[in-house]
Amino acid sequence: MNFAHHVFRHTPALRGLITPPDASEMRFGQDRFAELDIQAEAEGWPAGWRMEHDAREANRKTILSGRLEQDLWVFAYGSLIWDPAVQVEEYRYGALSGWCRNFCMRLEGGRGSHEQPGLMAALDEGGNCDGIVFRIPAALVERETEFMWRREMFSGAYRPIFLEVATPQGSVDALVFVMDRANRRYMPELPQEDAAQMIAVAEGGLGTNFDYLDSLVRHLDQLGIQDGDMQQLHARADAHRLKSPLADTA
Repeated sequence: MNFAHHVFRHTPALRGLITPPDASEMRFGQDRFAELDIQAEAEGWPAGWRMEHDAREANRKTILSGRLEQDLWVFAYGSLIWDPAVQVEEYRYGALSGWCRNFCMRLEGGRGSHEQPGLMAALDEGGNCDGIVFRIPAALVERETEFMWRREMFSGAYRPIFLEVATPQGSVDALVFVMDRANRRYMPELPQEDAAQMIAVAEGGLGTNFDYLDSLVRHLDQLGIQDGDMQQLHARADAHRLKSPLADTA
């Protein structure tokens, strides 16, 4: 089912660029975890690599306490923008102060390995971040956030909090998944040059780390969202990738 026309009344440029939830691979049920557990064992991911269902559900209920019967705004800074995997009633452009898009989450599986870990984008403290906020209608919040928590909190490396996000139509109190600085995967204050080197060569069962960064930068550009730091990181990683004898330069 495609999004209703009114969903993009404030963001007409996004119409046709967003993956409908029923076409998203990120909208998965509990059975997906069994498949991922097999992959994790095959790739040697560390024990406790993901949250257990009960812990994840307890986290969702705690964070959304008192909010399950009202519309829910969610701030998206990465793939949640173009592939939300949930039913959305409204999209707006949004700006978040005090937080920045940053490759600060260590990847030892998926697009990295124990021997050559990669990096994943997260929201870290400091700076500013331009992105999108979308609204889930109250009647669907309970069901849709179950899908969202399976996706965003499968490893427990994020910390879901509510923050004020500025939009052209007024500020909203939005759910934001930020980097959990207490998580072992957090890599603080990593110089961009070091991050670029890691991203250039890391690879896992889901493909190369560079392809992930490349997809992020291309999507942000297509959606009209500017991030000079991401573009600079992409250029540096591409330069390292082309120099590396391990890289596929085809």
